[in-house]
Amino acid sequence: MKDLFERIQNNKGPLGKWASQAEGYYVFPKLEGDLGPRMEFHGKKILNWSINDYLGLANHPEVRKVDAETALQWGAAYPMGARMMSGHTKYHEQLENELAAFVKKESAYLLNFGYQGMVSIIDALVTKNDIIVYDVDSHACIIDGVRLHMGKRFTYKHNDLESMEKNLQRATKMANETGGGILFITEGVFGMRGQQGKLKEVVALKEKYNFRLLVDDAHGFGTLGKTGAGAGEEQGCQDGIDVYFSTFAKSMANIGAFVAADKDVIDYLKYNLRSQMFAKSLPMIQTIGSLKRLELLRNSSEIKDKLWENVNALQNGLRKRGFNIGDTNTCITPVYLEGSIPEAMVMVNDLRENYGIFLSIVVYPVIPKGIILLRMIPTASHTLADIDETLAAFEAIREKLVNGTYKQMAELHVENVD
Repeated sequence: MKDLFERIQNNKGPLGKWASQAEGYYVFPKLEGDLGPRMEFHGKKILNWSINDYLGLANHPEVRKVDAETALQWGAAYPMGARMMSGHTKYHEQLENELAAFVKKESAYLLNFGYQGMVSIIDALVTKNDIIVYDVDSHACIIDGVRLHMGKRFTYKHNDLESMEKNLQRATKMANETGGGILFITEGVFGMRGQQGKLKEVVALKEKYNFRLLVDDAHGFGTLGKTGAGAGEEQGCQDGIDVYFSTFAKSMANIGAFVAADKDVIDYLKYNLRSQMFAKSLPMIQTIGSLKRLELLRNSSEIKDKLWENVNALQNGLRKRGFNIGDTNTCITPVYLEGSIPEAMVMVNDLRENYGIFLSIVVYPVIPKGIILLRMIPTASHTLADIDETLAAFEAIREKLVNGTYKQMAELHVENVD
């Protein structure tokens, strides 16, 4: 018999093996100062492209005022207990009603966190007789929710209609044998590549196959659609989404999440979502604070307009300069470059130390080996001057990557732990 910790000590995992070189700088970095485009990192001012504050609400004066007043009135603990027992208030109900109306669903239910909320939703919606069909590039919260499923599950190729149909056919055959149903899961916006899920095409498949559709719209809520109601509104198929989910951690700049659907579905989830039944209620600071954020999201269209002005300026500028940003059609702006993990580390260090540009780096195993993904999140708080500064820096670092400068530096300074 082995010691349980022997594996942990000998194999830190594909990301953990870089910890001694990366922690505190490339991962777990300490950003300081007010949230926004200009912050401090290691004592230097940086231009930040790495926070999901799409609408710039984190530092909006009205939001800060409500957050402070709510904290003063209610403290951080109120209400105590789970919603079902002692943690229910009229403000929770109000926020649920307003969210449901905003995303054009009958009913909604608040969740403490997006990640655990999605895991629990999947767990509650299916039994061992049911079949799950989901996108292979789904977010980790979906993957972990599916892992809890004791029945059959099928993955389809990312956003691939032919693969969707093939797996729906397999799921239909299996469901006929088990006597169960089919849950189809996709995302409104895929967080790494910035592509919208093919929601309209998936909804159309309901005419041929009997399934229910769950959509994780964490990055679409507040950024897509005429009113900001998300990817379903953007694609004109919100009615075909059976269960709509989003987090507050992106456009709402807060903690929490919600799920929206027909009233009978929400009533069921309220009494069967283990992550909420056995967890303390969402505090008033987050609940009342989210009411103010939702009010601004509904009534201040100029914020979303500014966001998209910046998105278009950044993405068009990158394309014009020959950078590969894939087929993003959302705010998420990936830049794909060829190189190793050590090269990527040297390049990001150069960006931060010599150009004052802070952004997220994504490498294997999230994306294939040999590819570096620099992921940028434009917000409504950025300026066109910020974008020009960033485009100039990108032109400079690309030349160093192509001519081998970063490779030489990596060989000298970055230990290869493959």
